Amino acid sequence: MSLTTFSRRSLIKTAALLAASTTLVRTDFAWAAGAGGRLVAAADSEPKNLNPAIVASNGVFFISSKIIEPLAEASFKGKDGLEPRLATSWQGSEDGLSATFKLREGVTWHDGKPFTSADVAFSALSVWKPLQNLGRLVFANLETVDTPDDHTAVLRFSKPTPFQLIRNALPVVTSVIPKHLYEGTDIATNPANTKPVGTGPFVFAEYKPGEYYRLTRYDKYWAKDAPKLDEIIYRVLPDRAGAASALEAEEIQLAAFSAVPLSDLARIAKEPGLKVIADGYEALTYQLVVEINHRRKELSDLKVRQAIAHAIDKKLVVDTVFLSYASISTGPVPKNAPQFFTSDVETYPFDVDKANSLLDEAGYKPDADGTRFSLKLLPAPYFNETKQFGAYLRQALADIGIKAEIVNNDSAAHLKAVYTDHAFDLAVAPPVFRGDPAISTTILVRSGTPAGVAFSNQGGYENKELDALIDKAAETIDEKARTELYKQFQKKVTEDLPLINVAEWGFITVARDTVENVASNPRWAVSNWADTAVQG
Repeated sequence: MSLTTFSRRSLIKTAALLAASTTLVRTDFAWAAGAGGRLVAAADSEPKNLNPAIVASNGVFFISSKIIEPLAEASFKGKDGLEPRLATSWQGSEDGLSATFKLREGVTWHDGKPFTSADVAFSALSVWKPLQNLGRLVFANLETVDTPDDHTAVLRFSKPTPFQLIRNALPVVTSVIPKHLYEGTDIATNPANTKPVGTGPFVFAEYKPGEYYRLTRYDKYWAKDAPKLDEIIYRVLPDRAGAASALEAEEIQLAAFSAVPLSDLARIAKEPGLKVIADGYEALTYQLVVEINHRRKELSDLKVRQAIAHAIDKKLVVDTVFLSYASISTGPVPKNAPQFFTSDVETYPFDVDKANSLLDEAGYKPDADGTRFSLKLLPAPYFNETKQFGAYLRQALADIGIKAEIVNNDSAAHLKAVYTDHAFDLAVAPPVFRGDPAISTTILVRSGTPAGVAFSNQGGYENKELDALIDKAAETIDEKARTELYKQFQKKVTEDLPLINVAEWGFITVARDTVENVASNPRWAVSNWADTAVQG
């Protein structure tokens, strides 16, 4: 079942959810729907680094996944939930010390050079392992990559590495980049990071800051009769209210990642020629999380963390912030991951009296003004929902005598404050669960991650028992045993509360009804769109 298949109750309109109107500025492009096989999509951000082999994030994938391909992509129908891309088959050894990939033949880079196993070896050893935010975990024990021929790559590990993890991670961490353009350069500053060259169905054409990205059809793409589109334009619309207006005016044809505010969906769904689609995000479960700086004396006390958890009315958050397009979270693994999820965990029902009692027991009595202590609260700026939850959390904390000062930053300043400078007490984060707890979930609680790594445990939390469990799961080859370890992981996290999981959600796509093959796989918005088409 799709995470986004929640009950669609009547949308609850509140003043906090009403988006400001935006005046649209037309550019010199002819934005007519369907003109010349062109798809015009809304983009709410402008990633400067478009290399997903370095930055495996949805903001980057949204554009670059059409240009640069992984070894495999998520699938509704394929074996193990995958379908081939640059690899045609994959197999792990019984001892967990190697993984063999057979690569697709007849593939060329956009500059005409042949794609070979040397590109995979270079990407794995020089980029995925040492540089990528997620790959550094999956490939931590990668030692060498053998290339017995141009179309075989054998990854060899110094310690047993579960093939379950590698397989689950393929769509996210295995974007292959061209060795001939990167070898011998400073990979982090290579010009191809901003003008990427790939093997995908679309070629990077141009970027005009503040206006658009433009991709064009790659005529020598390896897949027969693909891509269907001649061109993709990503029109930069940072104010999400602008996406709804642009769709209605037929200036764009597609708005993914809930670019249309949830509060507008009931109206938009009634507009002729528009369709609202809740599928295509099943492998991209977002989690609303309260990050905690355990260096702060009060927050290092479990009773205080439990009190904060009891002070949050999760149902109210789901109903009013997410307008019921979300579900209540029970822990660090979402219900949308049934292979790993367990409901047998500690929960913290909304109970203000219990929260106040716990704070009293911890020794934090209210002063004459009713304040027990003050905190600095940093909501992530990426989504309306994270900012709105920050405002709600401030009030929820006030109800139990904790005064929270909200500090709003732009993306760069927020990342620096939380993940490098640790200049926060509480932060609101939207980490993504990508099909396996070892990818972007355990990193949120495991100690020892260097400062500066985004969406990792930078709150100073350290639990040697939990670290050992995470490490053991990372080297457990037997899938059943590994799954059981992650169920233990969920129990320990909910008992000790290194962070607080509040809600989990997918996104909504709104498209003109002329756009075909939307949501054709579980990572559709960040897949290659080779089969996407525009009628007429």
